[in-house]
Amino acid sequence: MAISLSVVLLLGIVLVVMIRSGSIKAGPAIVAALFGFFLAPTGMGPSINRFMHSIIDSIGQINF
Repeated sequence: MAISLSVVLLLGIVLVVMIRSGSIKAGPAIVAALFGFFLAPTGMGPSINRFMHSIIDSIGQINF
């Protein structure tokens, strides 16, 4: 878990730097995918999953 958390933190910092620099290309996309992959098994994974489901449910309840 500690190694996984360190990788998540490192990839998160790299992702933020790449987004802020405006260099969204193949490299940052790979970093973003890896960030999500390593973030999923952490303790935040289920919370993020519940949050995303609540957003999707809210959007589904909007009547156009």
